[in-house]
Amino acid sequence: MNNKTKGFSLVEVLVSLVILVIGLIGIFNLHLVAKRGSFESFQQTQASFYAIDIINRMKLNRSQLAGYAGTYTGSLSAPGKSCDVAVGGNAICTSIETRAWDLFQWEQSMNGAGETKGTRSIGGLDAPTACIQISGTGDVLVVMTWRGIRAVSDGAASAGDFVKSCGTANKRRRAYSVNTVII
Repeated sequence: MNNKTKGFSLVEVLVSLVILVIGLIGIFNLHLVAKRGSFESFQQTQASFYAIDIINRMKLNRSQLAGYAGTYTGSLSAPGKSCDVAVGGNAICTSIETRAWDLFQWEQSMNGAGETKGTRSIGGLDAPTACIQISGTGDVLVVMTWRGIRAVSDGAASAGDFVKSCGTANKRRRAYSVNTVII
C-alpha cells in the first residue's frame, strides 16, 4: 500500500508559529530600543541648541556678560519689559533689561514652554538644569544637564568640578557642555 500524503502536519505548523512569534518579539524589542535611542539623541541635540542659543545671546549683549553667570532651572519670573523684537514690539531696552529678557526666554525655551498640551509644557528637555560660568577674560562655560530615559551612568561623573555640580547627580543625568570665548 502506497500512502503518500501532501501538506503540513499540525506539529510543523505549530513549530513555524513559534519561530515566527520569537522573530516578531525580537522586532518589537528592536523597535523600542530604537525609539529610546532616537529620543536620547533628540534630547542631546536640544541641549546643544540651548547652549549655543545662550552663547549667541551673550555675544549680542557683551556689556552684561558677567550677569549671565549662574544656575538656571526655570524659576525666573517674567521681566517687566519684553525685549523681543520678534514679537512685533519695537521696545528699546537697556542692556540689563535685555539680559533679564534673554535669561527668562532661554529658561522658558529649555523647559518647553513653546510646546504645550493643555497647561503642561511638553517640549524642551526633561528636568533641565543649566549652569553658566564666566571668567574675567571672557571664557564662558555653558553646561546643560537633563534626565535621560534609562539609568546607565551619570553623564557628568568624569567631568570637571563645575560640570559635576550642575544638576542632580544620578544614573540618569545627561550632560552637555560648551566652552568658548566671548571677546
